[in-house]
Amino acid sequence: MSNAYAALKSEMVRIARREVRSETAVFKKTIGQHRAAISALKKKIDALEKAPRQTRKSATRADAAAARPGASETVQRRFSAARLGAHRAKLGMSAASYGKLVGMSGASVYLWEKGEVRPSAEVIEALAKLKEMSREQIEEKLSQA
Repeated sequence: MSNAYAALKSEMVRIARREVRSETAVFKKTIGQHRAAISALKKKIDALEKAPRQTRKSATRADAAAARPGASETVQRRFSAARLGAHRAKLGMSAASYGKLVGMSGASVYLWEKGEVRPSAEVIEALAKLKEMSREQIEEKLSQA
């Protein structure tokens, strides 16, 4: 009798589980759709919260740039110690004569090339102008200095 009872009980449990599974399948699908919608909304909220911050940052930068004299023509220049050394070597100049061109000493040029010291923004601008000059213009400027 216990075999029949166990078989009947297991069959009833199996049928009950199948019924519950079929009833909850609709809910699982709906829950998945809601989770996807919630995730999309969270992403939109994050984007909308970031937009005013980015706008404030760019406005602050623009205000700071406008406050500086000559800001409209100022270009952010990058400095590379290796490129400075290569340019000086290409011209075949000593550090002292190269330094004269930008109004600095040869020791300063040497330290810039080694990467131990970084030149100021004004000097970087002068170095950039120097790189735009032809060899003849540089020699003429050196003879005048």
